[in-house]
Amino acid sequence: MKIAVIGQSLFGQEVYKELRMDGHIIVGVFTIPDKEGKADPLAKEAEKNGVPVFKFPRWRVKGQAIPEVVDLYKSIGAELNVLPYCSQFIPMEVIDNPKYGSIIYHPSLLPRHRGASAINWTLINGDKKGGFTVFWADDGLDTGPILLQKECVIQPNDTVNTLYNRFLFPMGVKGMVEAVRLIAKGEALRIQQPQEGATYEGIQKKDNAKINWNQSAETLHNWIRGHDKVPGAWADINGQKITFYASTLLDNGSSPRGQLLEIPGSCRPGIVTKEGLVLFGNDGKALLVRSLQFEDGKMIPAGQYFCLGSNAAVELTEDEKKFAEEIRAVWKSILTNVSQIEDLTDFFKSGAASMDVVRLVEEVKLRTSSFQLQNEDIYMNTTFQNFIQMCVRKLRGENDDQDLIVDYVEKDINNMIVKIPHQLFINGEFIDAEGGKTYTSMNPTDGTALCDVSLAQKSDVDKAVAAAKEAFEDGEWGKMNPRDRGRLIYKLADLMEEHQEELATIETIDSGAVYTLALKTHVGMSIQTFRYFAGWCDKIQGSTIPINQARPNRNLTFTKKEPIGVCAIIIPWNYPLMMLAWKTAACLAAGNTVVLKPAQVTPLTALKFAELSARAGIPKGVVNILPGSGAVVGQHLSDHPDVRKLGFTGSTEIGKHIMKSCAVSNVKKVSLELGGKSPLIIFSDCDIDKAVRMGISSVFFNKGENCIAAGRIFVEDSIHDQFVKRVVEEVEKMKIGDPLDRSTDHGPQNHKTHLEKLLEYCQIANMEGATLVYGGKQVQRPGFFFEPTVFTDVQDHMYIAKEESFGPIMIISKFRSGDVDDVLRRANATEYGLASGVFTQDISKALYVSERLNAGTVFVNTYNKTDVASPFGGFKQSGFGKDLGQEALNEYLRIKAVTIEY
Repeated sequence: MKIAVIGQSLFGQEVYKELRMDGHIIVGVFTIPDKEGKADPLAKEAEKNGVPVFKFPRWRVKGQAIPEVVDLYKSIGAELNVLPYCSQFIPMEVIDNPKYGSIIYHPSLLPRHRGASAINWTLINGDKKGGFTVFWADDGLDTGPILLQKECVIQPNDTVNTLYNRFLFPMGVKGMVEAVRLIAKGEALRIQQPQEGATYEGIQKKDNAKINWNQSAETLHNWIRGHDKVPGAWADINGQKITFYASTLLDNGSSPRGQLLEIPGSCRPGIVTKEGLVLFGNDGKALLVRSLQFEDGKMIPAGQYFCLGSNAAVELTEDEKKFAEEIRAVWKSILTNVSQIEDLTDFFKSGAASMDVVRLVEEVKLRTSSFQLQNEDIYMNTTFQNFIQMCVRKLRGENDDQDLIVDYVEKDINNMIVKIPHQLFINGEFIDAEGGKTYTSMNPTDGTALCDVSLAQKSDVDKAVAAAKEAFEDGEWGKMNPRDRGRLIYKLADLMEEHQEELATIETIDSGAVYTLALKTHVGMSIQTFRYFAGWCDKIQGSTIPINQARPNRNLTFTKKEPIGVCAIIIPWNYPLMMLAWKTAACLAAGNTVVLKPAQVTPLTALKFAELSARAGIPKGVVNILPGSGAVVGQHLSDHPDVRKLGFTGSTEIGKHIMKSCAVSNVKKVSLELGGKSPLIIFSDCDIDKAVRMGISSVFFNKGENCIAAGRIFVEDSIHDQFVKRVVEEVEKMKIGDPLDRSTDHGPQNHKTHLEKLLEYCQIANMEGATLVYGGKQVQRPGFFFEPTVFTDVQDHMYIAKEESFGPIMIISKFRSGDVDDVLRRANATEYGLASGVFTQDISKALYVSERLNAGTVFVNTYNKTDVASPFGGFKQSGFGKDLGQEALNEYLRIKAVTIEY
C-alpha cells in the first residue's frame, strides 16, 4: 500500500520504520520544519532512506487550506494517510483525498478524553484503565469512527512518562501497524463513537496546573502525577512557585519524621523527610513527592529542601563569603577575557579549556584541604554560583549523594555493618517492582533468609530499557567526552575498592564464596576490570583504508567504532560481581547503556554495585539492575526491540534459547559464554608437586563453581596412582565450613537445587562404574555443603566424562604413556571448548599440545590464571565472543565505514 506518513516525533519515526518493514511503500513524509537546525526524528529517518520529506510550517491560513500545499501533497499519490502523532491542523482536502482515507492515533480510550492532553486527564481523573485508539479522521476533534482500541491497567503510581513508555508508545506503534494491515486486508472496522461517556478536557498548561490542596490525598496524587513531567503541578511555598514531581501514595502506617514545611491552603504542613516531601490530603491520608523544581529551573530531591534553602541555595557564612571571593579572583585570573565574574558567568562558555580545569582544581586545593575536588565537579557546576554552592556544601561535609534514596537491609556481620539495597535500580533510583512483588534471597551457609528482593516484571524491563535508551540517545553519557567517561568509570572502581570488604561480605553471604577468595578474586578482579576498561575509553579508534580510486577523483575511506546503544547483560550465580564487571566495564567504556539481570539467587552485589555507580556520578539511566527470573526478565530482554546487544554467561541450553530469541526479535548482536568440560592433560614429565597443587585448584577453586574448571583430568598412566594418592591427601586436609572464617578452604554450594544436582551427578557416576576415591556426599550440617569429590577409572563413554558438573567433582582418566595424539583426540572429543590445560616440562610437547587443543584458552603449567588484559571466551558450544582484553570492546561496538570522494 502507498502510504503518506503525516506527523512527527520518535513515535512517528517508529511507526514509519515498522510500516516499511511490513512491506508498505512510504511515498512521502510530512512533518514539522527543523528546529534550531535539527530535523525531527521522523524526518531524519525518512531522509536517510531517500523518502521525499516535506516540512510545511502550516497547511492552512485563516481556516482555509493552502492550495500549493494541498497540490504538492496530492502529487505523491498516497492511498492512505497515517497520522501517528501530529501537532498540525491537516485540512479535510488532505484527510479525505486518499483512496482509503486517513487514520490517526490517540492516546486514550475514545470517546473518553478527547483533546491534546488525553494522557494527563486519564491520570488526573484516576481512571483505572487507559489505552489508545486508532480512528478514522473526520472534521471533528477526535470524533471519527473507531478502527481499533487497546487497553491497559493504570498502575497506582503511573506517571505520564511511565504509562507512555510502558504501553502507549510500544503497543501504540504495533497498533498503528495492525490497523494498516486490517485496511490492506479489507477487514478494518468503522465503529461510530458513542455519545455516552464522551469527554473533552482542555489542554493542560502551567497556568492551570496549580494544586488545590482541599482534596483527598489520592486526588492530589492523581493531579501531580497527571502533570508529571509536563506541564508540572505547582504551588506557592515561601513566595516561590514550586513544581512537584514523582508522586506516590503512602500507606497510613508509621508517622513520618522530618522538618515541617508550611504549605498555604493545605490542611496541615508537609514533612520534609530523607525520602522526600510528605503531603496530606483533607482525608488525613498522605502522599510522597520525591522531586521539586524551582522557578529558575533548578531541580532538587525533595528531601534536600531545607539543606539547600527555599531558593535551592546555601546561605553563606561570613567565612564562606570570603572563600567565595577568593575563588572569584581565581576565576578572574583564569578567564582573562571576562571583565567581571558574575554569579551566572559560565566557566566553559567564557573560554575555559581542559588545562584550566586542572588549574582550578589545584587553586581550590591550595585554599582548602577539607574536601577533595574532582574535575567532574567543575563539568557539572559550570556557573560561578553553582560552583561556589557545590564547594560550600563540600566544605560543610554535606553528602553529595542525598538525592539517592536507598532502603537498606542492614546486617551486623563479619565485624561490620553491611548495608544491602534490595530494590530494582532503574533510571538512577531504587524502586519496588510492579505490584510490589518480591522473593527471598537465601544464605547458602545456613539456609536462612537474607532479605526480600524486588522481583522484576515485564513492565519493569520496559521501564529500564526506556531509561537506558533515553540515557543513550538524549542523555549526557552519549555526548560525554570519552576521557571524562573514563574518569567516572575509574571513580566507580575507586568506590568499589573503598567498599571492598562490604562487597566481599555480601558476596559471601549471598553466593557462599569463601570470604578471602571473594575479597581477592570476586571483588579484587572486578575492581581491576573497571580500572582496565576505564583506560580504554579514549583509545577506541578506527582506521583509514586505501580503496580503488575512480580517476580523476580521489577517495578517502575511514572507519569509526561506535557504541551500539542499549545493551542487556545476563549473568550467572557463580561469580555474581565479577561476571557483572567482565561485561559491564567493557560495555560502559564503549559508551553504551546497560540493563543487567543478575542471577535470581545472587542479586545482592549487583544491587550494591548499582548504588556505587550512582555515587560515582554515572548518569541516570546508564546502569539499570533488574533482579528477577530468566523466564520473565531474561526472556523479555532477549525479545525487546530496543535492546541492540545481549551478553550472556550461563548454560549452553539457555544460551541457544537466547540466541534464537535475539534473532527472531530484532537480530540483536549476541555474545555467549556457555558451558565447559575443560580438559587438563598431565604428562609424566611434569613438575608433580605443581601439577597436584594446580590440578586441585583447577577443579575445586570457588567450590568447583567455575566455568573453566578442569572438567576432566587426563593423567599419564605411569604417574596416575601417585597423582591420585597425592590429590586425596591434600583434599582431605581442606577445611569445609563457614566461608566467613578466614581458615575455611571450601564453602557451601550456591543454592539447594545445585546441591541436589551434584548429588544426582555422583549417583550416576557410581551407577556407571566410576571409582569413587573420596567424597561424593552432602556434608551433614545446616546449609548447602558438598564434599570435594574425586572419581577415577572414568571411561570416555560415561555421562560424567561428557557433562559438566559445575561443582567440586574431580574426574580423572588415564592415558597411555607417550600417546600424545590419542589423548588429544580424547580431550577434543567434546562439544565444549572453553578452556584447557597441559602440564609438561617439555616445551616442544607443550606447544604441540596447546596448538591442537580446541579451546579458547590454553593454560601451560598453570591453571585459572585469567587476567583483565587477556581475552576470554570459548569455541564450539562453549559460545562465541570475548570478555576481557581489548577484544571485549568489540563486543559492544559497531564499525561504520565512511567513504569520501574529493
